[in-house]
Amino acid sequence: MPRQAKRSTVDVQALSDRLKVLADPRRLLILKCLMDDAQCNCNLGDALDMAPNLVSHHLSVLRQAGLIEMQRDAQDGRWIYYSVNKATLAELTAAFNDFFDPTQADPRVAACAPKCCDTAAPDRSARRVRQPEAVAVGD
Repeated sequence: MPRQAKRSTVDVQALSDRLKVLADPRRLLILKCLMDDAQCNCNLGDALDMAPNLVSHHLSVLRQAGLIEMQRDAQDGRWIYYSVNKATLAELTAAFNDFFDPTQADPRVAACAPKCCDTAAPDRSARRVRQPEAVAVGD
C-alpha cells in the first residue's frame, strides 16, 4: 500500500514562485545587501558591480514577488530607497522551514522492490553484467 503524503499548510505554489525569484544569484545578492540597510539603485549597482538598468530589472522582479518595498525620498521624489519586506520574508522563512522540516522525513524503508532484488530470488551471481571485450587500438 503506498504511503500517504503528509499534509502541509504551506501554499506550495506561492513557495515555488518565490523560490524561482530567488534562484537568480544576483537577486540573492541584492536581497542580502538590502537586509543590511535600505539602499538606492546606484548604491546597489556600485556594491554589486552591476549596471543600473540590470539592478532596476532585478529590483522590479523582487518587488513583484513582494520580497522588497520601496519608498521615495521625502525631499526629492526622484530618489527611491529599497528595503526588505520583513513580513514577507518571515512568511517565506516559515513556509520554507515547514515544507522542508527534516523531522518529518521518515527513515527510508523500501515498501516494494523489483523481483530481481527479492530476497527469495534464485542465485543472483548468474546475472552478472558481461564485461566489454578488450578492443585493439589500430597499429
